[in-house]
Amino acid sequence: MDDLSDDDAVPDLVLADIKKVPVTIITGFLGAGKTTLLNHVLNEQHGKKIAVILNEFGEGDSIEKSLSVGEKGELFEEWLELRNGCLCCSVKDNGVQAIENLMSKRGKFDYILLETTGLADPGPIASMFWLDEELCSDIYLDGIVTMIDAKFCHKHLYVVKEDNSINEAQRQIAMADVLIVNKIDLVTPEELNSITAEIKLINSFAKVLTTTKAKTNLEDILDLDAYGGQKSLQEIFRNRGFHEDQKHHHDRTVRSVTVELSGDMTQSALDTFLQNLLWERQVNTSEGEVTEVLRLKGLVSIAGNEKQLVVQAVHELYDSRFTIPWGQNDRHNTLVFIGRNLDKSVLEEHLSKCISSER
Repeated sequence: MDDLSDDDAVPDLVLADIKKVPVTIITGFLGAGKTTLLNHVLNEQHGKKIAVILNEFGEGDSIEKSLSVGEKGELFEEWLELRNGCLCCSVKDNGVQAIENLMSKRGKFDYILLETTGLADPGPIASMFWLDEELCSDIYLDGIVTMIDAKFCHKHLYVVKEDNSINEAQRQIAMADVLIVNKIDLVTPEELNSITAEIKLINSFAKVLTTTKAKTNLEDILDLDAYGGQKSLQEIFRNRGFHEDQKHHHDRTVRSVTVELSGDMTQSALDTFLQNLLWERQVNTSEGEVTEVLRLKGLVSIAGNEKQLVVQAVHELYDSRFTIPWGQNDRHNTLVFIGRNLDKSVLEEHLSKCISSER
């Protein structure tokens, strides 16, 4: 067969550049100011068309009110009915369907804000948006913002549940990428310092903001790319100023533990450790208590690879991806664990076994 002429040649396929829609989860206890924050965001001049999902308990069915807010303030309303309560305790497919219904209106909005109920654990919701194959082609999880009521923070933090599980306030703080301590006008400076110190012990890598009436700069809460791995965690680790962990701290309270090691790790060994920690729950403290991890962020140096490996975990799910190259003499391993029964010496011992023997 004769060669095709230039005019008849099959053109190269060009993949369409589909812009994904970011999702920010806003959580926090009742009265902390979640709806106030939403109203603040919607009334700011940000040039975004934002869809809001309000998650509420009520008599009978739970109703998700979806608002697409136009750049000039015009509203497009639709009521979406989910019959099984809030998203976090609904059948998963219902949550997916709600977002898919929203996505059918592409062009009317380019950002999603999802407000959870005050009793919601944001972990399952975050997991659904983070790695769900059904949704990942259209949207991505940008970050979790947790609102904290300065007046009642300590009261919520120390609630003891009958089954001895981690209470909702600690879970919401542990999962956050941004912590907003709201209603600071209702507490003394000394009380505020105590609150911020406590929440930083729980979550050492989240950005902490203090506000009255939830007024924040939008660049502090939107377009964080907290799960995307495109922004190097070096910036976070360098600027947050992690608190020195209490040595061998593993009481029944949720806390952060930071482990830093030199040397290059073997990726297969790191994967095995994370699976044993998160899936099999086979990592115990020196006293035999099971380590419970709610959130993990890490920047890891892998043997034989010149790029930084970003590791993130939410509950039993984890993901790792190579991002930007290491700078000269910059390679290191930093992992921040947030959870309960965290024994720093035990975690260091397990991770040290992941260091490659090759030089």
